[in-house]
Amino acid sequence: MYQTLSKTIEQLQLQNISEERKATLQPLIDFVQQKTTSKEQININFICTHNSRRSHLSQIWAQVAATHFNLPNVNCYSGGTEETALFPKVAETLTNQGFSIFKIADTNNPVYAIKYSDNALPVIGFSKKYDSPFNPVSAFAAIMTCSQADGGCPFIAGAEKRIPITFEDPKISDNTPEQSKTYAERSLQIATEMFYVFSQISQ
Repeated sequence: MYQTLSKTIEQLQLQNISEERKATLQPLIDFVQQKTTSKEQININFICTHNSRRSHLSQIWAQVAATHFNLPNVNCYSGGTEETALFPKVAETLTNQGFSIFKIADTNNPVYAIKYSDNALPVIGFSKKYDSPFNPVSAFAAIMTCSQADGGCPFIAGAEKRIPITFEDPKISDNTPEQSKTYAERSLQIATEMFYVFSQISQ
């Protein structure tokens, strides 16, 4: 892991997660544990309306947490109910927290390589629908990271399990002086909760 990223991870306060949030996270813990115990691939697709903010943050931090806790069979994805673009502030926030991010395609929907270690496979970040060919078609957990997607998608084809773990949208701070602080806080909240999930898995 990159040094700045390791420092960010060291500062995560897992002990501050409320009992209510722990109960929300438990179905994901159960899914990962069951797959780990049966030595199966663990595919997790984080879904939000636009696949531009929360779903990407969740995908990236979950992948890092799985690596941190030496769970090699975890593959994290993200998608939306519609395709837009990864919001630039998300990439900026993750860069500040220690990731190395560079564009590999500069279009209206840019494609980013998001690296957390020099020698690890990068997470490929771009906006796509949850059923994009880039994502798994079956045997995955669909994690609904926003209430709009959870309410608007009553059925996710191919999902083995559907789990609502919703986060407040940092978009509410866009075009305000609080934007950088809000995005950083949301990213760290998601990081903390994903690290808690994977810290609970016994191998």
